[in-house]
Amino acid sequence: MIEFRAPKPENVLLEAITLPGRVDRYHLIAEFLRMRKRVFVDEKAWPLFYADGLEFEQYDTFDTTYILAHDGKKVFGGARLRRTDMRAGAGSIAYSYMIRDAFLGLLPNMPKNLCYSEPPMDSQTWELTRLVATGGPNIVEQVLVAANEYIYQAGGSRCLFLGSPAFLRMAKRLGWEPAPLGDVVGNNDGRFVAFGCGIRKPITGPKAPISNTVSVFTG
Repeated sequence: MIEFRAPKPENVLLEAITLPGRVDRYHLIAEFLRMRKRVFVDEKAWPLFYADGLEFEQYDTFDTTYILAHDGKKVFGGARLRRTDMRAGAGSIAYSYMIRDAFLGLLPNMPKNLCYSEPPMDSQTWELTRLVATGGPNIVEQVLVAANEYIYQAGGSRCLFLGSPAFLRMAKRLGWEPAPLGDVVGNNDGRFVAFGCGIRKPITGPKAPISNTVSVFTG
């Protein structure tokens, strides 16, 4: 388990979990997948696959890392991280990560014109998706700070995001310097923009909370 330095609400732990090495923590990942189903399928009516109350897809694999905010049992928020040089699946279609696969036309429900040029595949760049939090003030910020620290410790230098224009504006308020990868585009699920941020060296001292946002969603 990685200990994150970011300030967090009392009794909330920020944890990075990657399967299968942390199979003992699968119950927390399952709670995160249930949260995703409640938010994205039940509330937002996105046409996503789910089974047994869990929303999951081809990017939820054993080499995916989840950044979760929890108290040991209840998950208050989280996000999914994938290094962009990873591959998922075998056979006629091999997936990489959401932004790139949408650009290549491999995701029928996603706009193809997310980016001006083909997104990268390299070990220095990560993608963060399925960011969601419903559990209290500053959970979204804490998950993003923890994801930044995890990528930093893993040797990464950049993170890509897919979210609403409001999410890009929030990234600016939190001190990141987001650079759009393309124009704002839309489909039946809403308006989206793909953007990238450089990874920052983690802060070692206390940092005052910036945002009280508790309901932020990404692809």
